[in-house]
Amino acid sequence: MLQQHGLGNGLGTAPLVTNGRTRSITAENPTGAKGQGGQAASNLGAARKGRPCIDLKQGETATLVHIQGTGIIQHMWITVTNETGGKGHDSRYVLRDLVLRMYWDEEETPSVEVPLGDFFCNGFARRSLVNSLPIAVNPTGGMNCYFPMPFRTSAKITVENQHAHDIGGFFYTFNYTLVDELPDNAAYFHAQWRRERQTEPGKDYTILDNVQGAGQYVGTYLAWAALERNWWGEGEIKFYMDGDDEWPTICGTGTEDYVGGAWCFSNLETKEPESYSTPYLGYTYYKDTTRIDPWYGHQVPMHGMYRWHLPDPIRFERDLKVTIQQIGHDHGQLFERSDDVSSVAYWYQAEPHADFPALLPVKMRWPR
Repeated sequence: MLQQHGLGNGLGTAPLVTNGRTRSITAENPTGAKGQGGQAASNLGAARKGRPCIDLKQGETATLVHIQGTGIIQHMWITVTNETGGKGHDSRYVLRDLVLRMYWDEEETPSVEVPLGDFFCNGFARRSLVNSLPIAVNPTGGMNCYFPMPFRTSAKITVENQHAHDIGGFFYTFNYTLVDELPDNAAYFHAQWRRERQTEPGKDYTILDNVQGAGQYVGTYLAWAALERNWWGEGEIKFYMDGDDEWPTICGTGTEDYVGGAWCFSNLETKEPESYSTPYLGYTYYKDTTRIDPWYGHQVPMHGMYRWHLPDPIRFERDLKVTIQQIGHDHGQLFERSDDVSSVAYWYQAEPHADFPALLPVKMRWPR
């Protein structure tokens, strides 16, 4: 029974008591040790909110979690101040300058490597609210994740400060359960970020590639800056699996269709895109920038959206590749276009995983 292994938790299983051991890691109890929480002293005295957060030095990689044993991370909460130790226009980009990494069972290369904001569906280094089942972002910048993350011998989670300055006020909580064993088919959580600052017309953007082994794909986040005029979202998402070569097994019908929207997300009265956030589908961020892009000579609208394949995972047995087209419509016909696309792919698979593409340098991650 999954509940015995710390998996399958929900309202229906709430009354079922198991032998799992609940623990929590925070800045005040960085090891999650039993009976060791909340001891740090403040001006109010001992055990009065003495260390609710940590500071991140410029260039530092801080280990947030290092657990030995078998268990499942079941919830994580992170928030970070907007303020930094220096001045400059780049202080806006903290959410893309911090890199979140996760390692399972003492692996050398991370199974998760994503800019902090994008992992929580806050692309463009801008905060937006998300009200979905696995990811929730609440006012102001309270970022939550409920993807279960099983591990058999150890779990390590780090954050690297690639920002130009020190960052004060990095808050976090990781709630997890220690168990005696996991089911043999419990796979490991993965997430990967990619970006093309200018896609090539007629060539599909790659969300994920070179996944080997068995697993299931559970979600996509897209941060899409429309560099060209007119409607940008006619492109179809494609899933190539288990030996697919020229043609995919699964092909969608359009970008806004993939995230559960329709007809350009348009409000029938205002004719402007209308945002939404649901348990599995969302179009959470739209900004029609007032700044005119000097190269393109017009505004560059930004669109953030997610799609969780939790009730309908994309199952694969040997390999997986995920792409999406950049196709527009000018109210007369379709046309190939070039846009600035960033993405996060979320999936589970058995280890080992293939090497990830090198993360873009920090300034190449900044939004336009």
